[in-house]
Amino acid sequence: MEADNTKIPIEVWDVQLYDGGKLSAITDRIIREVPVELYLNGDKVITIACAGIHLEELAAGFLKSEGIIRSRQDLYGITVSHGGSQIHASTIDRKQLLHDRSILSSGARETGSEQMGKTITSDMKVSVTNALRLMDDHLNATVIHKATHGTHCSSLADGEGRLIVSREDIGRHNTLDMIGGYILLNAVDCSKKIIATTGRVSSEIASKVWKLGIPVILSHAVPTSQAIMMGNEAGITIIGYMRNGKMTVYSHRERVIF
Repeated sequence: MEADNTKIPIEVWDVQLYDGGKLSAITDRIIREVPVELYLNGDKVITIACAGIHLEELAAGFLKSEGIIRSRQDLYGITVSHGGSQIHASTIDRKQLLHDRSILSSGARETGSEQMGKTITSDMKVSVTNALRLMDDHLNATVIHKATHGTHCSSLADGEGRLIVSREDIGRHNTLDMIGGYILLNAVDCSKKIIATTGRVSSEIASKVWKLGIPVILSHAVPTSQAIMMGNEAGITIIGYMRNGKMTVYSHRERVIF
């Protein structure tokens, strides 16, 4: 497979800064946004607004999340072309339910009926100490955000709270698809893994984690009511508002060691 373009997606723009007293002309580092077209078996299925990095993972994770592929064996190949503006994926011959449409940087999309995973029954535990340390490590991994203040980040960690991989993008949904693609392409066992995220945990985010089979979500932000209900149904522990040594457990508290 062709390697992704992992160059840091930052552009420099001339802007005007008001500092409370005067207006000054400065240059600022801005996160890049590009539309990337995803083709499946030769047919264009979606345009994703993203930063244009880790495109193989983004495509693989998106196809897995949408139920188009179920395993690495379903994916024959991924090629990034036209300077990173197109991704071409080839899969097993299966009736596709996606139509040409666009995803905003928020990650919003019409998904239709979704096939959810089985209830997660992992017996893993996570200590408060490890969870808080992981969130600190996760936030320290947001290199592009520190430069531009314009990205979300998701990280995959092991049961002890050690970071495995982090992915940043303009959309929080994209970051999870990248993590999902990494998991798919590297055959990662998710039964005792943790997802950490900077963004709000919506039902869409919770459903992506459910489909990956990951039992714990940590968030710097908070979940929605639908995400909490989904977490309870899915067997996912959701911990949010992790700030200043404090956190709130929203679902499946039995996995948390205090």
